Amino acid sequence: MSSPETLSETENSNDPLRLIDVDYVQFYVGNAKQAAYFYAQAFGFEIEQISDLTTNVREAATYLLTQGNIRFLLTTGLHPEHPAQQEVQLYGDGIKDIAFTVEDSAKAYEQALKNGAESAYEPIEITDELGTVVKSGVKSFGRFVHTFISRTGKYAIENVKQRGEQFLPGFRVLDELAINKYNRENPTGLFYVDHCVGNVPMGEMDVWVKWYEDVLGFKLFKHFDADDISTEYTALMSKVMDSGRELIKIPINEPAEGRNKSQIEEYLDWHNNTGGIQHLALLTKDEVNTVGELRSRGVDFLDIPETYYELVWDRVGTIDEDIQRVKDLRVLVDRDDKGYLLQIFTKPLQDRPTMFFEIICRRGSESFGKGNFKALFESLELEQARRGNL
Repeated sequence: MSSPETLSETENSNDPLRLIDVDYVQFYVGNAKQAAYFYAQAFGFEIEQISDLTTNVREAATYLLTQGNIRFLLTTGLHPEHPAQQEVQLYGDGIKDIAFTVEDSAKAYEQALKNGAESAYEPIEITDELGTVVKSGVKSFGRFVHTFISRTGKYAIENVKQRGEQFLPGFRVLDELAINKYNRENPTGLFYVDHCVGNVPMGEMDVWVKWYEDVLGFKLFKHFDADDISTEYTALMSKVMDSGRELIKIPINEPAEGRNKSQIEEYLDWHNNTGGIQHLALLTKDEVNTVGELRSRGVDFLDIPETYYELVWDRVGTIDEDIQRVKDLRVLVDRDDKGYLLQIFTKPLQDRPTMFFEIICRRGSESFGKGNFKALFESLELEQARRGNL
C-alpha cells in the first residue's frame, strides 16, 4: 500500500472532501498515561508529545504516540462531565475518532453536511505563532466520528511527519524517555493504518454503507455475506468501504442469524448496544519480524489450530517467508489474484471484549484474508466461550 504523499497530485484538488492523510486515530481511555505506556511497551510506539495541565489544558490529558505514519491520540477527561470520561463509563476504552487531513476543514465540513452528515462539532480555528489549525467533525455510526483537520505553518502535516514539531496547539514535545530509546533500538516495524473495522447492529450495515458513499464519496470495495463468514455456530455480513487514493478502507460488519452469539453480537453487548470500531489493522513490511518482536513484548494473539497449517500451503502455494517460522508464530496466510498476505489478530486489548488489533503484511494482495475466515472465527468463538459469551 502506498502512503498518500506518493500519490499523484493530478487528482481533483478542488474537492473539499479530498482526503489527504489519516491525520490521527483518537482513543478515549480511562487513564491516558497508563495507556500510553501500554501501547509503547507492547506495540513499540513512541510517546512523543503531551497536552495536559502542564500545557495549561484543564479539561483533558492527551498523549501523542507515533510510529511510522501512525499517530494515536490517547485522551482522558479530567472532569466527570468530559465526554471522554462519560464514554469510558458507557463503552470502556476505545476508538472515538479517525481524523482526516484536508485542505480546508470548514469547507469539508460544509460539504459533508450538504451530503447528509450530522454535525459532531462545528469548525474550530486555533492560531498561534507556529501556524493555524482548523478542526471540525461529523458523526459516523454509534459513538464514532470523523474529524476534518487542516493545518498551516509549523502544524502542516508534512512537518508533523518529520517528528519533533508541535503536533497541535496545547501540546509539548516530551523529553527523551527510556521507552522511546528502547523502541527505536528494537523496532516493531508498524508503519501505517491499513483499515479499521466497524460493528453495527443488525439491519444498519447498508445504512452506513450508503452514508460513506453519499457523505464522504467512498466506494464499495468488497462484500462478504453470511456464506463467506460463518461457522457451525455463528455468522456475520460485511461490506468494505474504500476511501480511494489508497488511503484507508473501512469494513462495516453486522451480525447474521446463527445458532449462537457471533463476535459482533458479543461486541455490541459489551459496547452498550452501540456501533463502533472493533479493530484496527496496522501494516508492516515484515510480518515475521514484527510478530516475533510483539510476542517477545508479551502481546497475546489468538491461537490458530495445528490443522490449519496442514492445509494452508496447498491453498496458498509458495511464499517468501520461512513457513516453519510462520507456523511457529501462528500467522495466517491467504492469497488472491494479485498476491498474498499475512495476518494475525491480538486478543482484546482491554477487559471488555470490544477492541483488538490486526497485524497485516501485504505481498500484493488487496483482500482481507477470506480464506482464513473460518479458522479465524473458530478461534474467536473459542475465546468467546472462555469468556462465557458464546
